Amino acid sequence: MSDVVFKLVLIATVLLVILHLAGFLIWVERRLLALLQDRLGPNRAGPLGLFIIVADIIKIFTKEDWIPPFIDKPVFVAAPMIIMVTALLSFAIVPFAPGAVILDLDIGVLLFLGLSSMGIYNVILAGWASNNKYALLGGLRMAAQMFSYEVFMGLSLMGVVTLAGSFNLSAIVHAQREGWFIVPQFLGFLIFFIAALGETHRLPFDMPEAESELIAGYHTEYSSMKFGMFFVGEYISVTLFSALMTTFFFGGWLGPVLPPLAWFCVKTAGFIVVFIVLRAALPRPRYDQLFAFGWKFILPAALLNLVVTGALVLWKSS
Repeated sequence: MSDVVFKLVLIATVLLVILHLAGFLIWVERRLLALLQDRLGPNRAGPLGLFIIVADIIKIFTKEDWIPPFIDKPVFVAAPMIIMVTALLSFAIVPFAPGAVILDLDIGVLLFLGLSSMGIYNVILAGWASNNKYALLGGLRMAAQMFSYEVFMGLSLMGVVTLAGSFNLSAIVHAQREGWFIVPQFLGFLIFFIAALGETHRLPFDMPEAESELIAGYHTEYSSMKFGMFFVGEYISVTLFSALMTTFFFGGWLGPVLPPLAWFCVKTAGFIVVFIVLRAALPRPRYDQLFAFGWKFILPAALLNLVVTGALVLWKSS
């Protein structure tokens, strides 16, 4: 099989798996939250409620795609596509197994951070184009939140890059053959994980969608497929950040006995479950508490981690 054909097959496989996984996570989250909250959860539509995914898809496709007359239509329509595109493009740099990566770039980390920054546009444009005060407030909240926590995310990864000596994600995985970076970069991992919660606006950092304050935040005016794009895009982002935490801190595909791809999937699935469990375990902080925590505690910790890591690498190389 030629390299071009292999890449095309890999792209098609990744797209199919990620999009189907995002739909499957709807059921996983509902069942897991039901277990944690001592209730049944989906249990009527098919065995174990599995057909609830089909019911959701039918509802999204058949519900009226209402476009309010007071909105900025071109921007309103384009906004939900951005989160899908940026999240799916980011999977191009993720090494799933040895040789199984779409774009094995030497600037992979920088490309991820750039695409992550692009995701801000979907919420700020959706909030502004909706011409709705609740949506605009949600969009502004999300923009400020993502701008802030992207700073911490970038700084947390610099320790990993320093230890690996490369921005290439495959090289970062290979650099962990002697030991996963979760040990020397535990503080960096905690910062990256907290920043990932802020970037995906999952509970407890879901202030842009705080129902008790902002109805549904920046996607208040959305329905049908456009709302579905926001909904599925969130699960794609959760999967992406889980895959990246596996790559940066837990050795990627590295592991004994099992095939490399199996190890990668098991580790990623574990992080996805953690994302879901946190939704049932932690309360939502106030908005000012979120920013105070970030700039007063996370930023100094990220800088300290970078300085200490750099000093240790220089000391060992001298």
